[in-house]
Amino acid sequence: MKRLVSLAALATALSAVPAFAEEATPQQAAKDFVAKAEAEFFRLGIEGGQAEWVYQTYINQDTEALTARAGAAATEFNVKTAIEAAKHASAPGLDYDTARKLNRMRTLIVLPAATTPGAAEEVATLNAKLQGIYGKGKGSLRGAPINGSDIEAEMGTNRNPDELKEMWLSWHDNVGKPMKGDYAKLVAAANKGAQELGYADTGALWRSNYDMPPEQFAALTEKLWTEVKPLYDSLHTYVRMKLNQKYGDKVQAKTGPIRADLLGNMWAQEWGNIYDLVAPAGAGDVGFDTTELLTAKGYDPIKMVQGGEGFFTSLGIAPLPKTFWERSQFVKPRDREVVCHASAWDLDNVEDLRIKMCIKVNGDDFTTIHHELGHNFYQRAYNKQPAYYLDGANDGFHEAIGDTIALSITPQYLVQIGLLDPAKVPSADKDTGLLLRQAMDKVAFLPFGLLIDRWRWQVFAGEVKPENYGQAWTDMRLKYQGIIPPGPRSADAFDPGAKYHIPAVVPYTRYFLARILQFQFLEAACKQSGWKGPLHRCSFYGDKTVGKNLSAMLEMGASKPWPDALQAFTGSREISGKAMMAYFAPLKKWLDQQNKGQKPGW
Repeated sequence: MKRLVSLAALATALSAVPAFAEEATPQQAAKDFVAKAEAEFFRLGIEGGQAEWVYQTYINQDTEALTARAGAAATEFNVKTAIEAAKHASAPGLDYDTARKLNRMRTLIVLPAATTPGAAEEVATLNAKLQGIYGKGKGSLRGAPINGSDIEAEMGTNRNPDELKEMWLSWHDNVGKPMKGDYAKLVAAANKGAQELGYADTGALWRSNYDMPPEQFAALTEKLWTEVKPLYDSLHTYVRMKLNQKYGDKVQAKTGPIRADLLGNMWAQEWGNIYDLVAPAGAGDVGFDTTELLTAKGYDPIKMVQGGEGFFTSLGIAPLPKTFWERSQFVKPRDREVVCHASAWDLDNVEDLRIKMCIKVNGDDFTTIHHELGHNFYQRAYNKQPAYYLDGANDGFHEAIGDTIALSITPQYLVQIGLLDPAKVPSADKDTGLLLRQAMDKVAFLPFGLLIDRWRWQVFAGEVKPENYGQAWTDMRLKYQGIIPPGPRSADAFDPGAKYHIPAVVPYTRYFLARILQFQFLEAACKQSGWKGPLHRCSFYGDKTVGKNLSAMLEMGASKPWPDALQAFTGSREISGKAMMAYFAPLKKWLDQQNKGQKPGW
């Protein structure tokens, strides 16, 4: 029998509920504001991601306009909520999640814009234009045009110093120089937005996103660099000696800085491609080459990605969804311009995971695939978190996860996946070669990972003016990396723009942190797996305990301060370079022996 409710009883019941119009407490108002903002933030994130995906995989005027429009809407929303969040953040007695989300609303904005009419559109349009210049950019080789993806591959294998110089100069001139004026406008516009949010400039805003004051974070990165710099200095001295032996004094001097184009990479950020030039006699031939193994086993781009996925599934983590294979960009299309720079995407914050690459069958891209999939598996792990927690513990964590997996691409792992013959696993006397090859990427990268944002922090702070952009960049690369351009740079040069993360406005200190964190994560994983040998030989492939513990950290997303996440997996609350130094300790000793009689520094 259906129960009937009289109007009188209904009126009595309603009178017991507080009136909707009654003014909420400051705490409840803040909570309501967060809930409403979070729902809209989630929606705009999906729309913006879809527009950006179409643009980066199909560059033309229309897709540029679409992504600029979506970017402007997201920027405008994020700026407004950030300003409002600052007001609510001062309310006493806020619960943990409300307070944390209010803080994240202010610090998650990478490219802020002022609230004045048209400001968000200006920022988004400039950003899209700069990315378009980069995506369509070309250098030259022997006078013929060559695109960005191909020039990267060529720089890794070409040993002709004249051709290397041509590629380096043409790429930096053709891609970087046209951006300079618009980049200066973007800096000014972003700074106005950051100042409205209460920050001195955009750089200060970025540094505030690490659960500590901006000046404390800058000091932390400097401390970490001090811990690992002796290892870089030893590597620099050794590599310079070997390049001098290869090319002679006229190309590479015995002392001083290294010529940037000789290091096997357009930006001299990783040096592994010239390992053959620096490999130690005997120990340097480790008995296999990953590129050759991939080719011999008939790997194509899809099989390479399947191989990367296999590491994660071996840890007991669920495989990637079917849509990943249907919607990702694995190779460069022949019919259109795309952004080839590798990236990982989560288009719906649930299961629509993708990578965007222009994969070539080589060892570098095999490693990159592991790195990008680390982003994807991290994204899915925290997909049950609220919208403002859909992120890594900090951005360095996000970069470090895949890199930790890539550190496990050891000879034993290659045997386990059927790439390497067990009889060809290098013996212990090859450890110097194995470590040197790792250091040519991992250690060589450290100062580059630091200086990108060091330069931008100075630009955003007004310490470096537009007319000095190029010279300040060259000076900083000399200071931190000990490298110089292969030829004179003109006053209007804008060499920073030739690196994707500058026009794309992607903060870069995350990669420096990731280089440090990945060794901490590896050390922790190896201890959990019961590994007893040297750290550089450890692979935790197939260890379900590590997979369970790793997943527990990843599922936290950004819901807790990063020291909590670090402690959950490693037992420590401090980022430290000690694990990295321990990993490379045998190499450091060997390098110092080889460098006797050489003049260190530059």
